[in-house]
Amino acid sequence: MTRSMHSLALYGAVLGSLLWLGGCGKHEPAPAPASTAPAAAASAPAGSATRPPAGAASAAAARAASVTPAIAPVTAPAPLSVAKLTLGSAVNADHQVIRASNSFATSDKILYASVATEGSSGGATLNAKWSYLEGQGQLVSSISQSIATDGPAITTFKVQNPDLWPEGRYKVEISLDGKPVAQQDFAIKKS
Repeated sequence: MTRSMHSLALYGAVLGSLLWLGGCGKHEPAPAPASTAPAAAASAPAGSATRPPAGAASAAAARAASVTPAIAPVTAPAPLSVAKLTLGSAVNADHQVIRASNSFATSDKILYASVATEGSSGGATLNAKWSYLEGQGQLVSSISQSIATDGPAITTFKVQNPDLWPEGRYKVEISLDGKPVAQQDFAIKKS
């Protein structure tokens, strides 16, 4: 009698689990009632082996696999990188150069370098080094800005001269945390 009560309890647990799995939002046909293997085990003589019906183990494994949630792999954010460098003499409210150019007039008072970045960083330093390339070449300006972002961003650098710019060839070099990442040559001519 004790063995049949255990079999009955096991049967009830299996049936309850199957009913619970069926109510988890899956819209599949209800599984066939559990086989009578537990009852047969109770009536089998001691020491004899009973086998579950063919396919019962694989069907149970398939049901268990169907309720296992899919876990999306966690990907690390892309590191900060410079995507584009654009020069111009005016910017909009978003700090983007309005009209890209690599040639300016001696009377242009302010020149802008708009640096588009991608990726993320909790703290990085962008630097713009402006140089006059004629003659001995000379440093015009070196400006650094800290940047912390978790996606695309625009950082704008400006250099200004209240007088007329000397005619000639110039270059702006952008570095990210001390490493050169972009550069652009430009010219200043009489208008």
